[in-house]
Amino acid sequence: MIADDPTDRRRRWHWRTLDTAAGGLALDLGLYGVSAIFAAITAVTSTLLPHRAWGSVAAVGYLVATLAVIVQLLLHRRNPTSRLAGLPARWTVTALTWGSTALLPVVWQSIERTAGRTDRAQEEVLVVEHAGARLVEHGTPYLGPDAIAALPPGEQLLGYTPYQPGMALFGLPRALIDTWWTDARVWFAVGTALALALAVAALRRTPTTAGPATANPRRDAALLRGVQAATVLPICALTLATGGDDIPVLALCLLALALAAAGRPGRAGLAVGLAGALKLFAWPVALVLIVWGLTRRAGTRVAIGAIGLPIAALLPALLVDRDALTENVLRFPLGHGLVTSPAQSPFPGHLIASALPAGRLIAAALLVAAGVAIAVRLARRPPRTAVAAALICAYGLLAAIALMPSTRFGYLLYPLALLTWAPALHRPSVATPAELSGRASSA
Repeated sequence: MIADDPTDRRRRWHWRTLDTAAGGLALDLGLYGVSAIFAAITAVTSTLLPHRAWGSVAAVGYLVATLAVIVQLLLHRRNPTSRLAGLPARWTVTALTWGSTALLPVVWQSIERTAGRTDRAQEEVLVVEHAGARLVEHGTPYLGPDAIAALPPGEQLLGYTPYQPGMALFGLPRALIDTWWTDARVWFAVGTALALALAVAALRRTPTTAGPATANPRRDAALLRGVQAATVLPICALTLATGGDDIPVLALCLLALALAAAGRPGRAGLAVGLAGALKLFAWPVALVLIVWGLTRRAGTRVAIGAIGLPIAALLPALLVDRDALTENVLRFPLGHGLVTSPAQSPFPGHLIASALPAGRLIAAALLVAAGVAIAVRLARRPPRTAVAAALICAYGLLAAIALMPSTRFGYLLYPLALLTWAPALHRPSVATPAELSGRASSA
């Protein structure tokens, strides 16, 4: 029988007070209303043309969602049990909002890009598609340092692929045929939708004390909030519509945590391993889940997928061109490539690296110190629940993003989504089969 931690209960109480106001509709209204303002400001002021294009479409989608929630609030005030203001209706609004603020901009920008517009995709999309083409032609998604140096100075940045080899798979369709639906963002969206659907299904099938797969409105409401954070939150919708590479990685991490909450460590390892085969951001999540697995005597089952899949993805690229792999995956992210990463959001790590003597070394030392502190925390108090694992991942990634010399505001989508996902992972006390049998006998 798994007991709740009192501290976790207090945290959930404070969050639940805000989250359940007016049946959850109050926070929905704030989410969509603020998002509409953000999208409108982006459409008018952003210096990035794909972002402006997203804002002009997403502002309308968020405004419609805001009006829909206002109607739901009025119905809830008149009749708190109205189905049009209940949880299924909120799920419907969320799905339609994701369609109008993320999926519709993806399709629209992909079509315009195919028609010849060169300002309808961020550089990440081009990099992933080029990686897919190189994978088909050369067996590796990476260019070596000599090949990158031979490119014109303005194109050397695009010669780098600072992702794990699995990310090139999203660029394969474009390597085979040039049309709107082979845009890498379309396949980012497909992968994201599939991973989130599997995560929702896994959590809804999680057993409770009342028996297997029983209805749990409180859990379903928390699950809706977690899905909103990964889909309609502007930082996620904007990222998917204009660049998109982080969103399937995030979705796979959320799926891994959902499978952990459902008591499926082997599948959790496979999910986070898939994420790790796409991007380094998933590796800390894999480490935390392996530690979680050790507390349940399932560390090996988690590690097989969490470590095995990224290694399997790296091996072909390592065998084809080891120097190219090192240049793209290690030297460039660490700031030792032929060109510098454009990720320069003014977080503490970047400010220290750019303003102080030996600032890059200081920022690196702080980042290592934060990593050591998290490692000590894992060793002394390993996470025994998926909720604890999600919180450690969220705060750890937040510290890493703040202290990295080269970082972006967009990376905040990881800790924000993980923190919001954590309440959905809460698993009520589960009675063992013997306990259930004893209760039945007593009855």
